[in-house]
Amino acid sequence: MEIDGTLYFDYQASTPIDPRVLAAMMPFWRESFGNPHASDHRLGWRAGLAVDEACERVARLIGADADEIVFTSGATEANNLALLGLSRRRSGGNRRRILVSAIEHKCILRAAQAVSEQLGFSVELLPVCSNGCVDLDYLSQTLDQDVLLVSVMAMNNEIGTIQDLREIYKIISKSESYFHCDAAQAPVALDLNYLAETADMVSLSGHKMYGPQGVGALYIRRDLQREIEPLFYGGGQQAGLRSGTVPLPLVIGMAKAAELVTSSEANEERKRVQEMRNRFVYLLKKRIPSLVLNGPEFSVRHPGNANLRFPSVAAEDLLLALQPRLAASTGAACTTGIPEPSHVLRAIGLSAEETDASIRFSFGRFTESAHIDEAIELISTAYARLIENMGIH
Repeated sequence: MEIDGTLYFDYQASTPIDPRVLAAMMPFWRESFGNPHASDHRLGWRAGLAVDEACERVARLIGADADEIVFTSGATEANNLALLGLSRRRSGGNRRRILVSAIEHKCILRAAQAVSEQLGFSVELLPVCSNGCVDLDYLSQTLDQDVLLVSVMAMNNEIGTIQDLREIYKIISKSESYFHCDAAQAPVALDLNYLAETADMVSLSGHKMYGPQGVGALYIRRDLQREIEPLFYGGGQQAGLRSGTVPLPLVIGMAKAAELVTSSEANEERKRVQEMRNRFVYLLKKRIPSLVLNGPEFSVRHPGNANLRFPSVAAEDLLLALQPRLAASTGAACTTGIPEPSHVLRAIGLSAEETDASIRFSFGRFTESAHIDEAIELISTAYARLIENMGIH
């Protein structure tokens, strides 16, 4: 995909909205703009019905029921609602430990930190292997009756690791702890129709699956909903779990995006993206033999992810040299925009120097072969120029 002269290889940061999604949303910004919570007239009824249908489509993505879906502003809010909501309601109980994997998204790590500081829970990081998979033996050994919640993401946003969620759930269920899964990155890469049977809460994001930014969802198992304290209060919409007017066009867009990633064409798209990613890495490594793939093998990795290490060169310098022709990411910038070491790469054993030399390239629905060829030429040329300027031979 090329946008205003820039090749886009940052699909895991945000996917472009699919034209079919945008088309589905447009009527709900114009003629069908009614408040879905207005119960006294036809426009409100129509909007409410559209939200109900959107709930069903999103629920179908993970094998849940419509009344178990709570729309949020995104996966960050969904993750906070899951961790803080459960912990606040259960803060006086005997289960005082929360376990999260060491490579979770920062919104999970920061929410867990807040739970620790505000509510006194003990928060522990689950170590991962060099491929990013949670150490299942460690999980089995550390789980006990005092663990309230375990949070493990379905698929990592930096190195693309796919976790064995069924096995993780099997281990967690022995202690009767709750299992939360951040699945924001997963819908474009995996069939998730089993996930509601495997996790008690699941977070999703619209803009990670070709839907709009600004909308996400939290699946909360029906019988667990009474155990969740809302993050804020108002009109009591969405069963009192998330007050506020549901953003009608956005939830319609997320629902259409969910429909597309569960369609018959989804598996073929994943194969095509994977082939594109594989070709990119193979050809780039021919140009730069010292190139290193960080994280898991392709067989257990997000089909559109390639986290690559460029020896002797700082990733920021290489990305700067590629501007404005190519968009990729170090995956290591915090919300202030100040670069900091990737906690994910450090957790799988990389040194600070190796972490600073790593770039995440991610591919998707609108990536084409011509974009791959042009990107390889740009990257290899820029890398060679940096190496030459540094006097390395």
